[in-house]
Amino acid sequence: MRRTLPIFGVLAVLLVAIAVVNPFFLEPAGFLGFVKRAAPLVILAAGQYFVIVSGEFDLSVGSLVTVEVVVAARLIDGDESLTWPVLGLLLVLGLLVGLVNGAVTTLLRVPSFITTLGMMLILSGAVFLWTGGAPRGALSQGFRAFGRGSLGPIPWSVLILLAVGVAAVLLMRADFGRTLVATGDNERAAALSGVRVDRARILAFVLSGLAAAVAGILLGGFAGVSAQVGQGLEFQAITAVVLGGVVLGGGRGSVVAAMAGALTLEALFTLLNLYGISGALEFTVQGVIIIAAVAAGALRLPFRLRAST
Repeated sequence: MRRTLPIFGVLAVLLVAIAVVNPFFLEPAGFLGFVKRAAPLVILAAGQYFVIVSGEFDLSVGSLVTVEVVVAARLIDGDESLTWPVLGLLLVLGLLVGLVNGAVTTLLRVPSFITTLGMMLILSGAVFLWTGGAPRGALSQGFRAFGRGSLGPIPWSVLILLAVGVAAVLLMRADFGRTLVATGDNERAAALSGVRVDRARILAFVLSGLAAAVAGILLGGFAGVSAQVGQGLEFQAITAVVLGGVVLGGGRGSVVAAMAGALTLEALFTLLNLYGISGALEFTVQGVIIIAAVAAGALRLPFRLRAST
């Protein structure tokens, strides 16, 4: 619990700073609007957490989000009756991409950085080949409801985010979560103790792909159809996870803190926008966070080793 307190402290400070600049933020509608915008990134961070805590990376989620939106628009093309079949297809597509990433990484022993980088390029190329850079078709109103609509005063995206958060916490408290952390902490020791390392990592990639599919569905409804809708989201998700204190290399970190890291990153970007600071600075901020997190982890490791001897 103590490891999650710093990120929640930073989040609280940023939310107060936003409220000072924009008092409307304190109203329920303002705060729910913020969570609604952040929901896709928070869900992506939860999926990325599973992969990172197992000791791997998933760089393909941004391109997968774009594929989900472009495919949905092309297949539905405004036809309301196709909404649910296409939603099911998108979830299956996310699971399939995650399964391929996991299988190539574990069974063929290709480093996950290379595997998912290759998948990112494959998906990006497929989108450009299919659309020529200009997506065609249109999303139905039923599809857009998940990103734009609400159940009473609460947006559907917020409800979906809560469901994903509860599911992620339950998974990490179950045997799967313990085996995933053990795999990332010490793969050899986990295997010798009976953990099916390859299966745990494949499931982590599958969950990441599923999270990207859900994020794509929400972004399609919220942001509309674009061939750049998922651009850079893979780096934002990784930044959010490390901002939440999850150690790159695996074995350490909380899924709740990772999701809080995504909310913190969104709050930081919101504050920068309120002050009129260029959006290009977002990439600089992400780079600084990743470098600082890796450096902090490297500095903590010697102290941990000295303490254990």
